[in-house]
Amino acid sequence: MGDRQLVLVVEDEANIRDLIGTALRFHGFVTASAATGAEALREARTKRPDIILLDVMLPDFDGFEVCRRLRDEGDDVPVIFLTARDTPSDTVTGLTLGGDDYVTKPFSIDALVARVRAVLRRAALAAPPPKEQEKEVLRVADLELDESSWLVRRAGVELELSPTEFKLLAYLMRNAGQVLTRAQLLENVWGWTHQANAQVLETYISYLRRKLDPLGPPLIHTRRGIGYTLRP
Repeated sequence: MGDRQLVLVVEDEANIRDLIGTALRFHGFVTASAATGAEALREARTKRPDIILLDVMLPDFDGFEVCRRLRDEGDDVPVIFLTARDTPSDTVTGLTLGGDDYVTKPFSIDALVARVRAVLRRAALAAPPPKEQEKEVLRVADLELDESSWLVRRAGVELELSPTEFKLLAYLMRNAGQVLTRAQLLENVWGWTHQANAQVLETYISYLRRKLDPLGPPLIHTRRGIGYTLRP
């Protein structure tokens, strides 16, 4: 993992940008860099990085806006936010915009490299399989999820889900009828091995319910103090 993969480092402080770039190259990555939101968008569009390390505070517009514009363009490149603001609202904002993880400053370079590898691993696992290895359609009641074509339908109505919503729903459906703990969901969908970001999970469960429940009886049920289960 990591050989010749391109990491775009977006950070307006030159010393931090250079430090991160040097560490990533030492670990076998190729790097590109940007110091502003505008530069970040230009580099992302032309160089097509495998992952972006994206500082939230930039001199022109913030990292959240960079991520929002990329997602609006249909670019699902993995994004790890770098931020000095460790508040639940900022975390939820970044992740619900389509970010894959966040790292709070100051951070350990070794830990940052480990997070980059983990997010790239998850992205590879989440990629649609080759046609010769297409997976079966998952079905629970009137809900259908096709992991090969990334299509979700309920009662025959096609639903538009974000990549993270899709991954969360797929995991719930693959384990339909089982009560899944918050720790299980955070680890298997986001790759986190701690529950500090349970609010993010609750936010995404709410998003799924808002899209599924208008089309039929509730399918995602809360087990208070434990987690969630998907069943008719």
